[in-house]
Amino acid sequence: MSMIGEYLRVTAAELDRAIQDPDWALDFVEAVQDSEEESEPAPAEARYFSTYKTWDLLRFLLARAEFPVNVIHGEEPFAEDEDWGYGPPKYLRPERVRLAAEALRATSYAQLISGVDPAELSSAEVYPLGWSEPSSLEWGRPWYDGLTQFFEAVARADDAMLVWLD
Repeated sequence: MSMIGEYLRVTAAELDRAIQDPDWALDFVEAVQDSEEESEPAPAEARYFSTYKTWDLLRFLLARAEFPVNVIHGEEPFAEDEDWGYGPPKYLRPERVRLAAEALRATSYAQLISGVDPAELSSAEVYPLGWSEPSSLEWGRPWYDGLTQFFEAVARADDAMLVWLD
């Protein structure tokens, strides 16, 4: 089974409801995923976004860059329910989304991978394993670019975000 990073854009009212009723939030996530599955909107127009298996690569690179917001795992838990996948889901409030969007915009993927030896990823057991090729670092570029676009759109709307690994 794969572990994938997932994100859902939510309004302030939806965030409040998710915090109060995590079961509703899980149903809401599934409904949005289903509705966007066929249309596959661009990250800037989507309510749902996934970094797929690149989440741990991005976590490693962003931690190395001392990124100011935990965009990979979220920051504030709102449910204990294991139906969400690996660990409790968390959220980012609009002000944290804005800070993350600014930092993502200011940090290019080239900056993130500059000076990184793929052997570091192997030593750190970054998921999914298989970092022997120097070009393997390029695998994360399109997901990072999409994540940046997604965060920028959510920040422009002054929305919050649910974050989880599934």
